[in-house]
Amino acid sequence: MTKGTSSFGKRTSKTHTLCVRCGRRSFHIQKSRCASCGYPAARKRVYNWSMKSKRRRTTGTGRRRHIRHMSRRFKNGFREGSAATSRSAAAASA
Repeated sequence: MTKGTSSFGKRTSKTHTLCVRCGRRSFHIQKSRCASCGYPAARKRVYNWSMKSKRRRTTGTGRRRHIRHMSRRFKNGFREGSAATSRSAAAASA
C-alpha cells in the first residue's frame, strides 16, 4: 500500500459544499456547520486574531443597500409621507 500518487486518486468525496449565508465553499456536510461564517449559528463567526478576515467582510465592502441611505434620512429627521419644501418657495417666504 503506497501513501503517495495512487492514494490521491481515491480522494473523490467532498467534505465542504456551498454555504447559503456567505456563499463560500466552507459548509461542512457532516458537521452541518460553515467553517467561514458559522452558519447555522445566529451570530456571524468572527475573531480578533484574524484582522484581515474582518476587513474583507466588514460594513462598506458590499452594496450597503440599507445603510447608505441612513445619513440622509437622519439629517432630515426620518420624515415619511411628506414632500420636502422646495428651496425657491422657502427662500421667497424668508
